Amino acid sequence: MFALKASVPKKARDEAEKPFWISFSDLMSALMVLFLLAMTVALLAVTHEISESERQKGIRAHEIELLLNRLDDVIRDFPGVRRHGHSIDFGDRARFATDSHRIDSEQAHLLRAFTPHILALARDPLGQRWLKRVVVEGFADARGTYLHNLNLSLQRSERVLCVLLAPPSPAASETPETLSEADRLMIRQLFFVGGASFNTLRESPEESRRIELRLEFLEPDESRTPLPLPPLDNDPRCPLDR
Repeated sequence: MFALKASVPKKARDEAEKPFWISFSDLMSALMVLFLLAMTVALLAVTHEISESERQKGIRAHEIELLLNRLDDVIRDFPGVRRHGHSIDFGDRARFATDSHRIDSEQAHLLRAFTPHILALARDPLGQRWLKRVVVEGFADARGTYLHNLNLSLQRSERVLCVLLAPPSPAASETPETLSEADRLMIRQLFFVGGASFNTLRESPEESRRIELRLEFLEPDESRTPLPLPPLDNDPRCPLDR
């Protein structure tokens, strides 16, 4: 007699032959899909970040332009004063003599009359948001050595601040050009000394020996950190004259 051969049901045999794990190619395809999804999400995040950064830069540029337009309105009332970009040039109305850092009374009057308008812009909401500092630059011509002219430029910048920060003297206590204590305190916080030798010469030595106020503005992600300052020094003498 032949032994009976056990028969395996067809349904059970088909299920046993079906693979339990997905094939290697299917696994790689799934991983590729996940990778593409992750890259898409990352690219969208980066694109959004760049778009927001560009938007902030556009707002900054527009609001700074508004401030400069207001400054132009002020400059129209001061013949001879001009704006070049972010710099205010006092032109022939504030020239230095050769090898000198002295400022005469007419030039001092002009500086004291003009500066409160800059402070008014700094107190404006847009100025409070963007204006970082005002750099006082005294320039020298090409004659003389580089280091001598650099020191002279620094002295000229310092002389401008001496004029602006000078306390009212008894003889000039009623002069309308005298800056208030609040203005002088703000000048100390906002104005900085910057000297420039013959790096940016003009057509003539006289035009090169000039005064400029350069406005610097905050970046969109930059914050202002005011430093505490001691009380005003009421000594009327400029350190350059001591």
